[in-house]
Amino acid sequence: MKLRTLATVAIGAAAFALGSAPSGQIGFAQAQAQAEGVRPEVGKHLKDAGALIKAGKHKEALAKVRDAEGVSGRNATENYTIEGMRMAAASGASDADSMVKAFEAMKASGRLAQAEQLRMMEGIAGTYLRNKDNAKALSWAQRYFKEGGNSPTMKTVLTNAQFLSGDMTAIIKETSEDIAADEKAGRTPARDKLNLLLSAAQKKGDGNAEGLAIEKLLNYYPSKELWTQVLGGLQAKKGFSDRFGLDVYRLKMATGNLKDANDYMEMAQLAAQAGYPEEGKLVVDKGLVAGILGQGAEGARHKRLQDLMTKRIAEAKAALPEAEKAANAAKNGDLLVPLGLAYAFRGEAAKGAKLIEEGIAKGSLKRPEDAKLYLGLAQSMAGDNAKALASWRSVRGGEGAGDLARLWSMHTRSAKR
Repeated sequence: MKLRTLATVAIGAAAFALGSAPSGQIGFAQAQAQAEGVRPEVGKHLKDAGALIKAGKHKEALAKVRDAEGVSGRNATENYTIEGMRMAAASGASDADSMVKAFEAMKASGRLAQAEQLRMMEGIAGTYLRNKDNAKALSWAQRYFKEGGNSPTMKTVLTNAQFLSGDMTAIIKETSEDIAADEKAGRTPARDKLNLLLSAAQKKGDGNAEGLAIEKLLNYYPSKELWTQVLGGLQAKKGFSDRFGLDVYRLKMATGNLKDANDYMEMAQLAAQAGYPEEGKLVVDKGLVAGILGQGAEGARHKRLQDLMTKRIAEAKAALPEAEKAANAAKNGDLLVPLGLAYAFRGEAAKGAKLIEEGIAKGSLKRPEDAKLYLGLAQSMAGDNAKALASWRSVRGGEGAGDLARLWSMHTRSAKR
């Protein structure tokens, strides 16, 4: 809540008691003030405090409030007026503890309306948050909602206080519920809300919540920068296998995140080593067209790599009949899976997907989740995104295949929009 608004509320309460409310506001509160009265020895300090507040001298105004408080024999109206002025001065001075003192006294008087109570609690919580007293900010924000508040601004204060206080569990729970409510109502969840969930999940190490946040961000707000962030930390995830290095590069290329010549060269070499020279040549060709390869002192080396890929493609093509024969004769499907992916990169993605399906059907695979990941990739390359998404949804496992399958699904869905 803005301090000026809160100060207006508090000064208004004080003005009522001092008998200076506008004529249109005459009512019970003013009549009570006139009956009880604010004596001149109290009123002079409060009027001075009001003038200082108007001049922006809030700490000096607090001193005048204390002078008024020092007058003996105060009646209920004088006490209420003093606290109203204290609240106004303390708000301007960002003195949250003094705000609390004023609020509790005004509430206890029975004169403070519920709406004004909520506005003051909003101001107190916001002031504590700005003062980096996160635990007290959280406590007051929670009290605000418990007592009937529903301000979206206070929801932000609450979640910020939870985050800064380290209460990631509460943030994950409440933010996930908010996101689900937005989607149920047909609203797009705010980017800030999704980023908050992602940060909280990463701090807590909650993989499920992190996956949800990333999925929603990539679904609603896909961008090259977001993919950079997601893919940059993928290989550092606990349990992520080194064997998926080429797969990470594949996602980087698909999302425009191959950043320099080293990335292009390494990906091409990894592809050739894995038995996919066609993919390697495709990477080199793209680097040359983009002007990232073929330039400077390393330009000749890049061209030699392109020539090597062409040679490897010819060799692989000549060996395909024997490779397919051996894969079909094998007792398990481990040879059919890479063979099918090789066909996909040769431009025969439908045949490649069929071979991978045959490998999966044979069973006894060393890494069945990897096979389903690559089946989805071949199906996607064949243009059958519906089948690809179904294959990726079936991928499980904690070594990285499941992460990669989810990311390919997100990329495919966002590319369709």
